Amino acid sequence: MNRPRSATTVWLALAAAAVVFGAISVFAVLSRSPSAVSRGLASNPNLDPGTTLSGRAPDFRLTDQFGRSVSLRSFRGHVVVLAFVDSRCTTVCPLTTTAMIDAKRLLGNAGNQVRLVGVDANPTARSVGEVRAYSTVHDMFDKWHFLTGSLSQLKRVWAAYHVASEVEHGQIDHTPALFVLDQRGFERKVYLTEMAYASVNQAGQLLAHEIARLLPHPPRVPSAVSYAQIPSIGPKSPVTLPRSGGGTVRLGPAPGPRLLLFFATWVAQTSALAPELDELNRYQAQASADRLPPLTAVDEASVEPSPRALPTFMHRLSRPLAFPVGIDRSGRVADGYQVQDEPWLVLVSPAGRILWYEDPSTSGWLTDTALVQHVRDALSRPATSPTSSRQTQQELAGSPPVLAALHRQASRLVGGSNALFARIRALRGYPIVINAWASWCSPCRQEFELFASASARYGQRVAFLGANTSDSSADARAFLAQHPVSYPSFRTTAANIGPLAKVAGLPTTIFINPAGRVVYVHTGQYVVQGSLDEDIRAHALGG
Repeated sequence: MNRPRSATTVWLALAAAAVVFGAISVFAVLSRSPSAVSRGLASNPNLDPGTTLSGRAPDFRLTDQFGRSVSLRSFRGHVVVLAFVDSRCTTVCPLTTTAMIDAKRLLGNAGNQVRLVGVDANPTARSVGEVRAYSTVHDMFDKWHFLTGSLSQLKRVWAAYHVASEVEHGQIDHTPALFVLDQRGFERKVYLTEMAYASVNQAGQLLAHEIARLLPHPPRVPSAVSYAQIPSIGPKSPVTLPRSGGGTVRLGPAPGPRLLLFFATWVAQTSALAPELDELNRYQAQASADRLPPLTAVDEASVEPSPRALPTFMHRLSRPLAFPVGIDRSGRVADGYQVQDEPWLVLVSPAGRILWYEDPSTSGWLTDTALVQHVRDALSRPATSPTSSRQTQQELAGSPPVLAALHRQASRLVGGSNALFARIRALRGYPIVINAWASWCSPCRQEFELFASASARYGQRVAFLGANTSDSSADARAFLAQHPVSYPSFRTTAANIGPLAKVAGLPTTIFINPAGRVVYVHTGQYVVQGSLDEDIRAHALGG
């Protein structure tokens, strides 16, 4: 499965892939010309309008979910939608395949002139059984060709299409690329799937329009969906969802904290979903007895294979669930609660603040005992907020001289990569937390206040440093002026940080122990303060 990442992280990973596998003009997605796309599309960060390509698509021969040998050339005469999909993915891939199916449906009878093709992008799950299982749970068994092969075969295809695929911290990272090929086998567009549930229908409509343009008698594609950015519905906003089995479920600010589980029925391919939901019945019983936050589940219907998927799954459970299951058909709730994977646990305060989250697909499902402990720990933490300059100075007063020197350089750009490594050497004897960020990186912006708070509270014992990565100095300085932190940043690149730790995307946080050894690398955004604090205590302060 894909490690949960933000859209910015994913396309930055693609930048690294382009260096390794060869250049591809994907960064044109950052130059969204209003003359080429609608104003709404041009301003929507959750939807890639596509990059125009030219040249013949490299041919290959692999094996599909039926065990048949299939070549790309065999689809000549049809428009081909070719996506690179992890056969065990629970993050961005289901969004890609849902958009593919939506696009073909929107074409009506003209969809018969289109072939949907997937290439397995998981280097460790390459069997025919794996691609068959993904196709089955997503109701695509006879709707596409999901191709796989030996690792050497797949690597040749990935390289030919400039797709990166690797195991990163035990999880699969790959470029979420989708290509549109014309009837002659030429590449016409490449799209990168963004991690936004509410944008799936937009992506399907956009893809349908591109396909229709290539057909000899272009069909009229219904354009019922605007390309403008769709506002999310977060925990601070009240919302009423339909409830599985009838009735409604209300989310948003509440008299007390609430625990939520986001899931989709196809999670059963990669984990024991039914038994784990039964385990959560035990949590719900204890929550009622011990006055813990009640559990509410939300089915992410925006990427379910059909409206019948959830009712069928619920009917097959050995006993009814003790907690309500709301149905998020729009994807706006999942986006608002910052869901990056399925399943996803999140604890919110009465006022709608995210206190804690857990990704069971990467860390494993928690027992009811462990879940109770995590919830209690999160509720016991004092609320934190961005600290003022005066508050920060007060908290950091009396810091050791070497750390106080960092605080005097707060929110400044003070040098390049050589200066960064020199400072790391000078800090030997203290744990170090390095946050790699850029002003253009949306997830970096979102987590910056968490580092501002943490550096103020832990800065007397831990050295914090910023690594401003592949950014302009002017933009970085302007950003730091608006988002002050108690430590300096250094201008660098992912390649220059390479000797220290691999930075596959932004944001990335590197933890170094007092002996100067890298002990942990966190790739991706910290969503809540508690998660960053936990990692600081575990990897910088030794628990």
